[in-house]
Amino acid sequence: MKKSISIQNAPAPVGSYSQAILSNDTLYISGQIAINPFDGEFKTESIETETHQVMKNILALLDAAEMDVNNLVKCSIFLDSMDNFGTVDGIYSSYFEANNFPARETVEVSKLPKGVRVEISAIAVI
Repeated sequence: MKKSISIQNAPAPVGSYSQAILSNDTLYISGQIAINPFDGEFKTESIETETHQVMKNILALLDAAEMDVNNLVKCSIFLDSMDNFGTVDGIYSSYFEANNFPARETVEVSKLPKGVRVEISAIAVI
């Protein structure tokens, strides 16, 4: 069984994909970027602002599937520069209880959609 998750308090897709897909007990969250879903504005004033907005978008999708950060089992972080690794990692980790982090990789890419600096995708299970 596959169900598309589409909610107003997470940004609308900027391409041909779903915000998230719930399949059986697993939620696959598409890469989230720093778009405020309420006004459609990019929150790119700083890498800190971007990262917090991305995490808020992920939390909204988890909430729509009746989950929270404790359900996350895997995240992928894409950065336009590894120079931002420490800042992004510090903000990202603040959303979790100590020693309850999902598996993760962080990679530098040459470009991200709409010129943002950080994108995060995630997988969660019930």
